[in-house]
Amino acid sequence: MASDLELTPTSYINHHLTNLTTSLGEEPFWTLHVDTLLMSIILGVLGMGVLWLVVRRATPGVPTKRQACVELLVEFVDTQVKNTFHGNRHTFIAPAALTIFVWVLLLNTMDLLPIDIMAWIYEHVFGLHNWRTVPTTDVNTTFALALSIWLLMIFFNVKVKGLGGWSYELFCTPFGKNPILWPLNLLFNIIEYVSKPLSHSLRLFGNIYAGEIIFLLLGMWAATGVTGSFFSVILGAGWLIFHILIVTLQAFIFMMLAVVYLSMAHESH
Repeated sequence: MASDLELTPTSYINHHLTNLTTSLGEEPFWTLHVDTLLMSIILGVLGMGVLWLVVRRATPGVPTKRQACVELLVEFVDTQVKNTFHGNRHTFIAPAALTIFVWVLLLNTMDLLPIDIMAWIYEHVFGLHNWRTVPTTDVNTTFALALSIWLLMIFFNVKVKGLGGWSYELFCTPFGKNPILWPLNLLFNIIEYVSKPLSHSLRLFGNIYAGEIIFLLLGMWAATGVTGSFFSVILGAGWLIFHILIVTLQAFIFMMLAVVYLSMAHESH
């Protein structure tokens, strides 16, 4: 196998961003991205497990640093939900928003780990080739998350408004209930419903994937010589600081869009 330095830029990027997959059938649809699934499950259990342990050991007196950190996180998410969702947010919406934010933030944070070091660990310690460390650089992950929110949106539309009320909205909004306008209203709403999971998923995927590629390109620049190494370190440090903001911001945006979509499902037009 050629070393990383012998690979072309395209093959180098593909080498690091290719999934470890397994097939359950002959069709591509039944292909599972093992690395994406395992990393998502591990990070999800880790994040929720830590929060559960901290909350379980919480005391009414002076909080520990861990408890104070979790309380600030919960209060921050609850405030954001309160400003958007007008109803009993504590039964489902706020806990779901907290889960989404923590999970997506952990998935994105894996992008801050050194790519070559992690690749060396996977290959030489675990014997794994082409292991993807960042689940959100896989569009299947972001689309699955967005599709889950989309299905919840459909569920709450039917639960809150009833099947008849939701059908009425599909055919009679936004242009009115005149039967002549029903096809136009339905077409408009179908486009809106299809665009929501697509934009929701591709926004997160595009930002994290692009950040991963920039890290790879900066790493390749360091292999060109002393000048490349110098500028690679300087620009890499700057991009790392900026990317920390992107990682957090994208998790926040994904959470807020989920809250907005679920809030819209509870409102009647």
